[in-house]
Amino acid sequence: GAQISPMTQTIPPRLQASFDRQSMMKTLGATLVPAEGAVVIRAPMAPHLLQQQGAAHAALAFAIGDSAAGYAALATMPEDRDVMTVEMKINLLAPAVGEYFEAVGKVVRAGKRLTVVTAEVFAISGARRKTIALLQGTMIPVDPA
Repeated sequence: GAQISPMTQTIPPRLQASFDRQSMMKTLGATLVPAEGAVVIRAPMAPHLLQQQGAAHAALAFAIGDSAAGYAALATMPEDRDVMTVEMKINLLAPAVGEYFEAVGKVVRAGKRLTVVTAEVFAISGARRKTIALLQGTMIPVDPA
């Protein structure tokens, strides 16, 4: 299907305000990054995020990928709605080794009830940008908390 472009070069205040309420994103040191046609979340490599072999734990890729995809979905929903993940699949393609990580979330199809989303997670070191994970899932609109 056609890509929906939920974001421009500025982050909608509604998405930033929601993101700022996520203590998990604060724990990860993650930030929203302005992007065209996607939602991008960036998180640094940090000593408290490692698995036993020295790479970032897969939970980091999942958390920022799920949130990037979720905010891409939220951007397509009415102002009086919030969003939650119904299901999310992840393929881990390479060890998460880099200076920082970026998740690029996009909407594949926004339906009346369910929104299908994807996210690609990259490890970035200098000029090197390597895909480390792909996510695909389903989001649902919910009443705000």
